[in-house]
Amino acid sequence: MDSIRPSSAPSKSKLAKKFQKVIHLKTATKNLSNNGFCLLIPQEKIKCCESQQFEKEEIEDAEKQSKNRAAMEAFIAKLFATISSVKAAYAELQMAQFPYNGEAIQSADQAVVDELKALSELKHSFLKKQIDSSPPHVTLMLAEIQEQQSLMKTYEITMKKMQNEIGGKEAQIASLQEELAEAIQNNKSLEKKLNASGSFSVLDNVKFSEATNPKDFIMVLHYSLRSIRNFVKLMIREMESANWDVEAAASSIQPEVNFVKRDHKGFAFESFVCREIFSGFKDPCFSIQNENQSWPNGNYQRRLFFFEQFKQVKSVSVLHFLKQNPNSFLGKFLKSKYLQLVHPKMEFSFSGNLNQRKLVNSGEYPDTEFFKAFAEMGRRVWLLHCLAFSFDQEVSVFQMRKNCRFSEVYMESVTDEIFAVADGDFRVEFTVVPGFKIGQTVVQSQVYLSLARSVVKS
Repeated sequence: MDSIRPSSAPSKSKLAKKFQKVIHLKTATKNLSNNGFCLLIPQEKIKCCESQQFEKEEIEDAEKQSKNRAAMEAFIAKLFATISSVKAAYAELQMAQFPYNGEAIQSADQAVVDELKALSELKHSFLKKQIDSSPPHVTLMLAEIQEQQSLMKTYEITMKKMQNEIGGKEAQIASLQEELAEAIQNNKSLEKKLNASGSFSVLDNVKFSEATNPKDFIMVLHYSLRSIRNFVKLMIREMESANWDVEAAASSIQPEVNFVKRDHKGFAFESFVCREIFSGFKDPCFSIQNENQSWPNGNYQRRLFFFEQFKQVKSVSVLHFLKQNPNSFLGKFLKSKYLQLVHPKMEFSFSGNLNQRKLVNSGEYPDTEFFKAFAEMGRRVWLLHCLAFSFDQEVSVFQMRKNCRFSEVYMESVTDEIFAVADGDFRVEFTVVPGFKIGQTVVQSQVYLSLARSVVKS
């Protein structure tokens, strides 16, 4: 009988395979998880976690940077506030020195030292990177308050300094005004003494000579012009006191003139006075009406005659001379010029009557300030006339026409402002002081200029 073989091999093989499989699975599970469990995480969840972690780090970095920026802004504000405090303390120190104040200097000096120490501490804090001292917004606000207080303190010190300077300037102006008033008073006193003593040193060097001396003529001309301007100033003051419209009066003398400055209107009155007082200068008798004087024969004798007239009145008090010599050439000249230059309406508005005019017309001479100024002006112009006719060369007078081109040979401007502000074609508005020709020598006229087709300087 065939023996029957057991069929245990296949069963054993299957069991072994299953056992091995279980062991392999257990080993794999331990490798994947210490807890013995294997969790399968989806890939999308892993990416989401990583993104959240990155955003969190960015937020933390941004917060850190914002905090650092705020701390730095607060530190810089504190730095500038401390610098402002140093400036204010130093300004106070300077203020305490002028005028000297020992206690104020010590206090200000200590304040400067304290602020410099605070500045040094800020420097060390910055180098050690220790700039976080308090909440940044609090530090920033306190720094702004400190800086504003320092600026206000600096402004107050500056205002005090300027007020002190203004006080010093006002005191200086007052002192100069006193000196000016004293000088004017001294000049008046000296002039009175000179008039009383009959000594005018400016004319003492004028001598009769065979040759014409234009320098003497120019000197006496300037001597005459000073009295003309004094009379013009007095006349304008009298107009203002009598409530004249001075601008309208100036425009009636020199119409359609654009004056650069308001006070230039005085040149219009000066031109009127010069035109009237020098009228007839070229005639030996100065165009005095009803004058039957017979002049010496011969050129040389006539020259000596006029120089003697010059010497006779060069050193006299004019009113005293007129009272002693009522029918002199000077007296007749002054009578003629006064009636010609001073209009009756003008005299009436100044004094309220025509008494002064009546006295002059009758050969008498009033002792008023206005007539004294006029008489002194006339005396000096008469001296210039006598000197001119004592020369061996003819002296003539010339006026410049309106709108003629400016020439440095024949003219000089009474003001320099127009040359300072512009270059261009200068034209004559009117002649203020006439010019003179002595032989071939030209004494420039004085003119008021305007500007035509000008190019203003930049």
